[in-house]
Amino acid sequence: MVDIYIINLFVIGLLLLIVTLGSGWIARLPLSFALIYLIVGIFLGPNGFGLIQLRRDEVFNAEVLQRITELVVIISVFGCGLRIVRPLRLGVWDITARLIGFLMPISILALAAVGKLFLGMNWAEAILLGAILAPTDPVLASEVQLTDINDQDELRFGLTSEGGLNDALAFPFVYFGLHALEDDNWGNWFKQWIAVDLIWAIAAGIVMGIVVAKSLVWIEKRIQKRRRPDELMEDFIAISTILISYSLTEMVNGYGFLAVFVAGLVVQRSYRNPDKPLAQLEFVEQVEKLLEVGTILLLGSILLLQPMLKYATQSLLVIILLFFIIRPIGVWISTIGKRPVDSHRRSMHPGTRWLFGWFGIRGVGSLYYLAYAFGHGLKGEAAEQIAWITYTTIVASVIIHGISSTPLMKWYERNIANQRKTTSPDTIDEFE
Repeated sequence: MVDIYIINLFVIGLLLLIVTLGSGWIARLPLSFALIYLIVGIFLGPNGFGLIQLRRDEVFNAEVLQRITELVVIISVFGCGLRIVRPLRLGVWDITARLIGFLMPISILALAAVGKLFLGMNWAEAILLGAILAPTDPVLASEVQLTDINDQDELRFGLTSEGGLNDALAFPFVYFGLHALEDDNWGNWFKQWIAVDLIWAIAAGIVMGIVVAKSLVWIEKRIQKRRRPDELMEDFIAISTILISYSLTEMVNGYGFLAVFVAGLVVQRSYRNPDKPLAQLEFVEQVEKLLEVGTILLLGSILLLQPMLKYATQSLLVIILLFFIIRPIGVWISTIGKRPVDSHRRSMHPGTRWLFGWFGIRGVGSLYYLAYAFGHGLKGEAAEQIAWITYTTIVASVIIHGISSTPLMKWYERNIANQRKTTSPDTIDEFE
């Protein structure tokens, strides 16, 4: 009998061949690659052929899921940083500050209120649910992010920078929920949460991202002057930067996701030759796409019909409120008075604001936070409830956003982005 592992390798190889050769057709359809991976994962899971199983004897291997999703996210947020070529000025990053500073807390608190008022959760569980589902995903949102380093579109920039930053800045609220689960007397740990999980961890992430990336770039440049590395190995410098930035930051209790995103920004600005970070970006994107296949296959294999049906009503409530009310209204509130940087308009185009509200894609980042919570105190009925609501929400996002992203972005390019380019003055100097 053929080993299941060998069969899995064959299936994954065949899937990669099909989506690669068919990518030209798939890209023109209202269909995302993630949706294809998800469907295949369902067929490979316990509801199908049973070839992929993270559950053994009803025990879920959350650590495997955590480590895989962790690796995918850090590679993805580094890619987000590499894509962004904009000066670090508040006026340019105003949309990012609004999406992180206003939209993120609004989303977390609104989801927490839903969990408390409608899902029968206590405040600790409800806040944890909000922290898990509030961040948008940097991995599955590639179709709506910046296409390359020359892309200056504000919608794509906002979604790219939000995806790169909010996966890191959701962590304080994950810790808040975990602390509250362990001790419902907030006075015992709230000051420590402010000092360590909020202030220190964010500051350490920013500083370590800058210091480590600059140090590695300096070392590379010095060595390059003496002897150039082998061309086939040179792109691995990007992976080294990701892993070293993340690990060193985690060692000092900082947010590694934040450090890796900042490292991507620093690397992008550290080379006079623009082809250098572009080559790193292309390599990182290839690695990210490969890991995305494995992650979404795992998600599909996790899904079980009975528990999904058990929490279907609760999941549907969360999906409707999050996708159609919380995110859109949160974006509308967050962008009040926002003036576009590349247009004479006094306010952001309503269509752009609506698309910001719609493209709140949930995915691998939420899987990571869920798996992390499993290993740090989330258990019992609350764990099952939060898990299946999260899984179902991610599946709904893969389907709904995957189908709608291509036609909506084409509509945006045709009716908003292109019109702005033809009516706006040249703004290249503004971004130099």
